[in-house]
Amino acid sequence: MILFEKRFHEGLTSGAITLTFRRWASARVKPGGRYRCHPIGVLEVDAVQQVRVRELTEEDARRAGFDSLEQMREYLSRGAPLKAADALWRVEFHHGGDGDRVQLALESKLSAEDLAAIDKALARMDSKRAWTAETLDAIAKQPQVAASKLAAALGRETLSFKVDVRRLKKLGLTQSFEVGYELSPRGRSYWAKRGRKRSR
Repeated sequence: MILFEKRFHEGLTSGAITLTFRRWASARVKPGGRYRCHPIGVLEVDAVQQVRVRELTEEDARRAGFDSLEQMREYLSRGAPLKAADALWRVEFHHGGDGDRVQLALESKLSAEDLAAIDKALARMDSKRAWTAETLDAIAKQPQVAASKLAAALGRETLSFKVDVRRLKKLGLTQSFEVGYELSPRGRSYWAKRGRKRSR
């Protein structure tokens, strides 16, 4: 999966955005690979290479969906300052259609057995401290909101909150974005059926 904020989705689908830069320790995609980009479909990677910050151009910024190179550098600097010699991964791609929509539809259909299995797993997680319902509810109501803000609203520490959300992700109920989380199709289906009851 390749994650993008919602503001980039239109450009990704139209083909206006064909480039991204990532501060990965190592390449997480490879040329020829097809990667899900929820909810717009699939992105097909054309080329991957490592570049230095000082090598970035205005054309790079435009292809990555920014108005200027300065704006893109500010965006990439979120979380940690960028230096001219810092390395980035340059990923060229194109929109590959809705190839993941069928899989997403399958993931969103839960049988009675699926619901029971999720109920059982969440009950185990809640055995020492009830937290799963409030966490799922917070993510459902505030998608792609920073984990620190969600944790603060629930009176929790950010690090332990993130650890718990990863446990929900392993059940296929949540998905991570550059900022914050959303319920996955499976999570939305589960919460639509169980949310009102479990939030009481």
